[in-house]
Amino acid sequence: MALRTYGAFIFGQRTSTTKKMLRNMGSAVHPQPQEDFLKGQLHRKHPGLTNLKTLRLPENLQMAAQSIIHRAQIAQLPARAQKLTNFLWSRKRAVEDLTLRQKALGLEKELWEKAMQKTGDLDEKALQDNIRRRVFSELKKKIYHWTPLKFDEEMGVVYMASRLAGGYAAVRRVLNEIKKRDPSFSPQSLLDFGSGLGTVAWASHSLWGGSLKEMVCVDSSGPMNNLAERLLKGDEERAEPSIKHVYFRQFLPVSPKVQFDLVVAAFTLSELPTIKDREEASFTLWRKTSSYLVLVENGTKEGHQMLMEAREALLKKQEKTVHDPRPSSVFAPCPHAMTCPKLAREPTAPCNFQQQYHPLPLAGHKDCQTENFSYLILCRDDPAEEKSGAVAWSRLIGPVLRRSRHVHCRTCSPDGELEHMVVTARKHSRDVYRCARNSEWGDLLPVVQNLDEDEGEAGP
Repeated sequence: MALRTYGAFIFGQRTSTTKKMLRNMGSAVHPQPQEDFLKGQLHRKHPGLTNLKTLRLPENLQMAAQSIIHRAQIAQLPARAQKLTNFLWSRKRAVEDLTLRQKALGLEKELWEKAMQKTGDLDEKALQDNIRRRVFSELKKKIYHWTPLKFDEEMGVVYMASRLAGGYAAVRRVLNEIKKRDPSFSPQSLLDFGSGLGTVAWASHSLWGGSLKEMVCVDSSGPMNNLAERLLKGDEERAEPSIKHVYFRQFLPVSPKVQFDLVVAAFTLSELPTIKDREEASFTLWRKTSSYLVLVENGTKEGHQMLMEAREALLKKQEKTVHDPRPSSVFAPCPHAMTCPKLAREPTAPCNFQQQYHPLPLAGHKDCQTENFSYLILCRDDPAEEKSGAVAWSRLIGPVLRRSRHVHCRTCSPDGELEHMVVTARKHSRDVYRCARNSEWGDLLPVVQNLDEDEGEAGP
C-alpha cells in the first residue's frame, strides 16, 4: 500500500513537471506579442484604462449649489428633481413630419377600407369627416408629443438638483479619455454649446486648468446662464469666480473662421426637435472645432441614435463650403469608422457607459449613484500624421466577467464587429489576460492574434 502511494506521488510529480515543460515549450513556440502596448505601465494601469473612481463635485461647486438650493426654498424639491430625471430619461426624439404624414395616410387608408366593407348607403362627406377625426384621435394617442424644456429661475434650480452631479460625472469621464490618450493636448480655448449649468467648464478646468485661457459657454436660456454664473461665484454676487476667463453668451460666434481647441455639446442634441436641426448644429460645431469635438447624451436608445446620426453626417456628408480641409475621424468610443454594429444587430440596446458619482446631499438621494451616458469624440485627422505600427484596441461595451483563469469580455472591435471574447493567458498571452482582468466596462483592450490560431496555421 505504501509502495502504491509513493508511486502515485512520483507519477503526480512527473506529470506536473511535464505540464510545466510543455507550457514553457509553448511559450517558446508562441512568443508574446511584439507590440509593447503596455508602454512600461503595470497591468492594473495599462494605457487602455479610461474609467474613473467614484467622482465628487468640486468643493466650490457643491457648496455653491447647496447655498442656491437653501435660498430658493422650493417646496418638494427632491420629488420634483426625481420627476424631472424620470422625464429626461424617458424622453424620445420628436416625430419627423414625413413620418407623421406616412402614419396618417396609412391609418386613413385602413379606416376607409373598413368603411367600404359595410353595406348600406354612405354619406361620403360625413364619413370623410368621421375618418379624419378618428385619424387625429389615434395619432394623438400613439405619437410621442415632444416639447422643449423651458427654464425660469425655479425650474433651473430643480434641474440643478436633478442633473448637476450626474452631468458633471459623465462629462468629466468623457474628457478624461482625451487627457489620458492624448497627454500632449493642452487646449487654450473651449466652446460649450448648450452649456446649461456650466458643468463642462468645471470638468475641463479640472483637467486643463493650466492651459485654458478662454471658455465660451453658449445657452439660449438667460436664467440658466445666470444660474451658471452664480455657481461660479459661489452664490455671492460680488465674489470673484472660481474659474476665470468664462464667458456666457446666448448665441454662437458668427464668424465661421473662429475655431476652438475643444468643442463640447453635452445633453444638447436632445433639445433640438428635428434631424435637420441636429445635423445643422453638428456641422456648425464641427466648423468651430480645431482639435476635438465632444458630444454627450443620456445613455438611452434615443441618446445613442442621435449621436449616431451626428457621426454618420460628419463622417460621410460634405458641406458646401469647407473652411478647414482636415477630415474628421472617430477618436472614441468607436474603434472604427464603420456603421455602428449595435444599431444593426442590437437596435434596442444602446451603446452606453457608466460612471459612479456622489450626488448632491438631498433627501432621498443615495450616497452613490450611477450615471448612464453615451458619447462621441471626433478629432481633426491630419493626413500627414504617421500612425503606422500602432497597436489596435477594442472597446469593452459591457460588464467584464472575471472567472477562474478566464475573463468574459464583450467588445466592439476595430473591424466593426461585436465580439464575445473569452480571454485566457494561453490563448491571448499573459499580458492581455492580466489587462483584461484589470479592465472595466468602457475601457480599451489590446487586440492581439489568438495564439491558438498561430498554432493551427503552423501545423502540417
